[in-house]
Amino acid sequence: MTILISGAGIGGLSLALSLHQIGVRCRIFEAVPEIKPLGVGINLQPSAVRELAELGLLDELDKIALRTEEVAYSSAQGGMIWSEPRGMNAGYKWPQFSIHRGHLQMLLLKTVQERLGTGAITTGMEVTDWSDTASGVEIVVKDRESGAETRETGSLFVAADGLHSNARARLYPHEGPPVWGGIVMWRGVTHGPKFLTGRSMAMIGEKKRKFVCYPIADTSEGSIINWIADLQFPPDYMWSREDWNRPGKIEDILPEFKDWSFDWLDVPQTIKNAEHIFEFPMIDRDPLPRWTHGNMTLLGDAAHPMYPIGSNGATQAILDARVLAREIRTLGETAAALEVYDSERRPLTAAIVTANRGDGPDKVLDIVAERAPNGFDRIEDVLSTSELQKTAAVYKKTAGMDVEGLNNRPSIISPPDPS
Repeated sequence: MTILISGAGIGGLSLALSLHQIGVRCRIFEAVPEIKPLGVGINLQPSAVRELAELGLLDELDKIALRTEEVAYSSAQGGMIWSEPRGMNAGYKWPQFSIHRGHLQMLLLKTVQERLGTGAITTGMEVTDWSDTASGVEIVVKDRESGAETRETGSLFVAADGLHSNARARLYPHEGPPVWGGIVMWRGVTHGPKFLTGRSMAMIGEKKRKFVCYPIADTSEGSIINWIADLQFPPDYMWSREDWNRPGKIEDILPEFKDWSFDWLDVPQTIKNAEHIFEFPMIDRDPLPRWTHGNMTLLGDAAHPMYPIGSNGATQAILDARVLAREIRTLGETAAALEVYDSERRPLTAAIVTANRGDGPDKVLDIVAERAPNGFDRIEDVLSTSELQKTAAVYKKTAGMDVEGLNNRPSIISPPDPS
């Protein structure tokens, strides 16, 4: 039989590669007619990089991404609160990568086409419905151009069709729109000078006014810097539906950051020099009581969309894919495999969704801004080292980022026994 997947994003493509690794057939149906490298920068945590490395993609990732070496937290006045190593500098056996989301998707797409064949992905086809059958599942697929519908049969159906998942909406028709937490984000990419280590991720300000930036590529004169500017708005603010491609207006954000020029980073100049600016609200959805219903389940953003805090969205989608493939190898192409996957991954990702709503590891910025709104001379006078370490450690445990835990645990999908 064949496992049917809706959505050729990072989660759906990672699942296809994982199923191929264990010798299980699959097909992907993608609604857009042409898959393009959309989006801006993201980070892949070592837990996800380990999985991509075990799919044989580490060398390719090194060609299109940078190994993140440090995360640094700063006040709105440029005072350094705290920094810590990341990736292999922190003791992980695998790096953390800063990468353009579209470039990662294109790498996964190319690899799926090479390993599974070009016929493994059908574009312009939207999965609109499904039902269990005696032998598995039947899905309804709609041609986005002609409107014609066809039916496909398989063993299981996995909906990895993103934040606005058709499958999730069918399962939970009264859920309503995504939950907006009051923050609007502007994202851009700028050619600029290197800052700090040249491989640093900087978090500046506080929840209501924050600037995040990190390099995603080197240039002859510096770095290509991915940046995010967050601003908080009142609950009645009329935010627009999120869209990676909606242009943002520089005049909406530049005045809020005009004084953020430090000796190690010029924030207003970084904003001014952006090639493009995109705007969309920071949204997520409430955790679900279950993802699996018979011979179908949800995966990635369709299952657990979360705020882009703590660099976990793509990472958790990849981990979903690996755990699901492991259970399919163990229990076969069965509803039982989906149930075990659900019971393992759903509580973990729900905890991350909740932690991100509380600002995740960035909570340290809010604490410092409250205690020292006009800046500080010595961070020790504002926040103790033990408080800093505790804030970081709690989130790492929640998000599965414990160094020893990751380094010492067995592979999710262990290699086949040579005997």
